[in-house]
Amino acid sequence: MIDLRSDTVTRPSDAMRDAARDADVGDDVYGDDPTVNELERRAANLVDTEAALYVPTGTMGNQIAARTHTDRGQEILVDDQAHVVKWELGGLAQLSGLQVRTVDCGERAVPTPEQVRTNLVDEDLHRPGTGLLSLENTHNSRGGIAVPVEHVEAAAAAAHEHDVPVHLDGARVFNAAIALDVDPADLVAPVDSVMFCLSKGLGAPVGSMLAGSEEFIARARRTRKLLGGGMRQAGMIAAPGLLALDNVERLADDHANAKALADGLNEVSGLSVPTPDTNIVVVDSEGASMTGDEFADRCTDAGVGCGAFGEYTTRFCTNWDVSDEDIDEAVDRIATVVE
Repeated sequence: MIDLRSDTVTRPSDAMRDAARDADVGDDVYGDDPTVNELERRAANLVDTEAALYVPTGTMGNQIAARTHTDRGQEILVDDQAHVVKWELGGLAQLSGLQVRTVDCGERAVPTPEQVRTNLVDEDLHRPGTGLLSLENTHNSRGGIAVPVEHVEAAAAAAHEHDVPVHLDGARVFNAAIALDVDPADLVAPVDSVMFCLSKGLGAPVGSMLAGSEEFIARARRTRKLLGGGMRQAGMIAAPGLLALDNVERLADDHANAKALADGLNEVSGLSVPTPDTNIVVVDSEGASMTGDEFADRCTDAGVGCGAFGEYTTRFCTNWDVSDEDIDEAVDRIATVVE
């Protein structure tokens, strides 16, 4: 199986396994785990924030941010295809009591300043007001789009004009930084908090980071405990995360493989594939008279893991366990499926 279902399927390196075994540990709830403390320090430095918090998953990181930034009953403004809306089990409502106001951001992937200003709600006697603007970079459901710094800045500035904080779901923010050739800190600078994953293209077996101001992270730490995310000798899983932070530059390899996959599949009659920004490749199989489900099932049967993404679309996601040769073989297998 050439597994292109997601970059979450990567297996930790031998060095990561060794680091987990040998990690210096303590009780992280008491703040006593030196490996977790070092991971949080390095992660904050990488995106130039005052502090960071280690969390088990990206979803938990996003949900902690939403609850920490807002009051119950407030609105959160977000793209209608955002991960926090589509793939997090309604957590914004269930865990934070938030009302969700969505906007269609299209290929821009984040709202324009006009969309932000139009959809912000002021608090009054009858309405709770907008408590948070949430952005996403890269944008998963829109095909791994890398959102330029100026678009993030413009949306965040419009929210800040109304004293509304901004959170960035940056699960793959380092992919965006590599694609745009910018410092990840520049992508994060306009927002008040950011979550990024260690367990996708960076290759760690588990864990994500939530970063922001010292005051925000202090409150977020309490929220993490509330949601069951307080961990004890977590250094054993944080140690591979420290190594993962050294893997940012290698994301360019995944991007190159994604482009090669897209180029190869565009040569297959009946398939249409936009050129990817990052490591997510979205294939339209309508021209081959196959729904996304049918196409994904046939690809899987042929030994190429993927997932239906829409009525006629399927997602493939390159990762560090997939080689150049694997990409060539995947193209050949998929071509056979279509033929």
